[in-house]
Amino acid sequence: MLREIVTGAIAMGWLVAGLFFFRFWSHTRDRFFLWFALSFWIEAADRVALGLLAGASEDSPLVYLFRLLSYGLILLAIWQKNRPDRN
Repeated sequence: MLREIVTGAIAMGWLVAGLFFFRFWSHTRDRFFLWFALSFWIEAADRVALGLLAGASEDSPLVYLFRLLSYGLILLAIWQKNRPDRN
């Protein structure tokens, strides 16, 4: 029971962090914030799936695939923000 509660709390934290970055994206339209929001929402969905699927564990390859996608979006956001302008 405690595992499900903690997993839900972590998922809620990822979701709130995603909403925080989405709010900044809606004001600035900077893709950096959008990539971060999507990354955090993928992490939230990953935690929800871990909590709902029977027999799912942290060392599942599918879990790592979602995390790889999420961290890849963060790296993409940082790369796009720091690349020089081509003007």
